[in-house]
Amino acid sequence: MKNAVIYARYSSDNQREESITAQIRAIKEFAKREQYNIINIYKDEAQSATTDDREEFLKMIKDSKSQIFDTVLVHKLDRFARNRYDSAFYKRQLKLNGVRVVSILERLDDSPESIILESVLEGMAEYYSANLSREVKKGHYENAVLAVHNGGIPPLGFDVGPDRRLVINKHEAIAVNIIYKMYSDGYSYGDILSELNSNGFKTKKNKPFGKNSLYEILRQEKYIGTYVYNRRAKNAAGKYNNHKENPKIVRIEGGCPQIIKKELWLKVQERMKKNKRIGGQNKAKVNYLLSGKIYCGKCGASMTGHGTVDSKSKVRYYYYVCNNKKRTKQCDLKGVKKEDIENMVLDHLYKHVFCDSMIEKSIDKIYNYANKKKEGIPDLLKSYQKQLTIIDNEIDKVIDLLMSGYRNNTLKEKLDKLEDEKKEVENLIIKSEIKLNRVDYTREEISEFMYSFKDLKSMSSIRQKKVINIFVYRILIYEDKYDMEIFNNPIDSNKNKKIRQQRVTGHPDQ
Repeated sequence: MKNAVIYARYSSDNQREESITAQIRAIKEFAKREQYNIINIYKDEAQSATTDDREEFLKMIKDSKSQIFDTVLVHKLDRFARNRYDSAFYKRQLKLNGVRVVSILERLDDSPESIILESVLEGMAEYYSANLSREVKKGHYENAVLAVHNGGIPPLGFDVGPDRRLVINKHEAIAVNIIYKMYSDGYSYGDILSELNSNGFKTKKNKPFGKNSLYEILRQEKYIGTYVYNRRAKNAAGKYNNHKENPKIVRIEGGCPQIIKKELWLKVQERMKKNKRIGGQNKAKVNYLLSGKIYCGKCGASMTGHGTVDSKSKVRYYYYVCNNKKRTKQCDLKGVKKEDIENMVLDHLYKHVFCDSMIEKSIDKIYNYANKKKEGIPDLLKSYQKQLTIIDNEIDKVIDLLMSGYRNNTLKEKLDKLEDEKKEVENLIIKSEIKLNRVDYTREEISEFMYSFKDLKSMSSIRQKKVINIFVYRILIYEDKYDMEIFNNPIDSNKNKKIRQQRVTGHPDQ
C-alpha cells in the first residue's frame, strides 16, 4: 500500500469551492478505493491560491524531503498551486523527493497526452482566474471613484465608518502627528520609534512600530485628505512593490478627512527624497523567457541567463550558459545567444502549435479530454449516497431513543452532529450531480483560450514566458544543433513534437 498525504485548501472568497471537510472526505474515499495509506493531512483555510503564504502547504513541501510518503492527494489541481509556474515549480520539488501529485477528480497519468492536457487545463484555470480578478477590480475602481474604503486594514489614524468611508481615530491621529512633526524636525527613525513605543502607541495590528511601518505612514496621502487607491505597482511575479507607484492610481482630492496639514506633508516628502540613497544607474531586469526549460545537451545541467559586456564596444550581450560550466567548469559547451534561441522557440510555437489548423484540432481534443474529468464522479456520487443512507439510519436510531423517552445531552449533541453531516453530504450530492451534467469548459471557452495566443510574437515578454511554460517541455542545446520538445499534441498522444535545428556557429565561448 502506498503512503500518501492529503492537501486541502479553502478560500473564503470563493463559495463555489467545496469546504475543506468535504475535500478531505472525498479524498479519503478515493484513497480507500485506490489503496492509499493516509499518514498526514495538511490544510490551509481561507487562503488564496494566488499567494505562497500557505503555512501548511510549505510544511508539506518541506516534509516531502523525509520521503515517508510518495503521493500528495488533492481534490482538484487548482487546490494545489496559484498558477502554472508555481504548480510546475513545486511539483518538481516534490518529484525530486520521489513524490507525485494526484488529483482525485482529474485523473491524469504520466503519458505525454496527460502532461500537455494538465498544462493546458492549469493554464486555462489561471487564465479565467485572471479574468475574474479583472472584473473584481472594476468594482473596486467604482468604489474608489466614490472614495469608499475597498477593504483591508485602514491606515493608522483612520477607522471605517458605517458608510464604508474613512473617519478619524483620534488616539491614533496623535501618533500620526508625532511621527510627521518629529521627522520634519530632523529626528531619525530610531528617535521616532523610541518616542512612540515608550508612550504605548501601537500599529493597526497592535504591534510595536518598526521602520517599515514608519516609511508607509510618512508617504500616506490620505493624511492630507486625498483618497488614494491602487497606489502600489506589481512586479513580474504578481507581488506588490511598495516603492513603485502604479500608473493606474486613483486620487480623489477631499475624499477623506485631513489629519496632517499639506505644508507639513510636503516638507516630509522633501526630506524623504533627499535622504533616499542614490545608487548606481538602475539596470533593467532582463527577462529570460526559457528559464527552467533550457538544458545542456552535453551534461544535462540546466542553462541560466548570463550577461557580458564587450570590452571594446561596451555593448552588453545576453546568453544562456550551462550551469556546470559557469559554477564548476566541468562542461565546455559554448553559450547560446539569448535573442537567437528565444526567437527560434517563438517561431516554432507559432508554426507548430498556434497555426489555425493545429488550434482547431487542439480545441476538439481538449474538449473531449476535459469531459473525462467527470469519469470519477459517478463513483463519488455512489459513495456519497451510501454515506447518506448510513447517516439516515443513525438519525433514525437516535430519534427512536428520544421517542421512547430516553433523554441525554450527549444524544442530542449526536443528533445535531448527524443532521449537520447529512446537510453536508446532501450538498456534495447536489454538486456532484451538477458536475456530472456539465462540462467544465465549453468549446467556445477553449477556443478563446487557444486563440488568445495567436499574437504570440507581439505579446509582452511576461505573457510569452507564460505561454512557453505551458506549451514547451524542454530545449536541449548541443554544439551543433538545438532540440526542442513542445506539447503540440493534444493531437498526437504518443510523444511530444521534437523539432531540431542546426545551431548557428560563431557565438563566443561563455
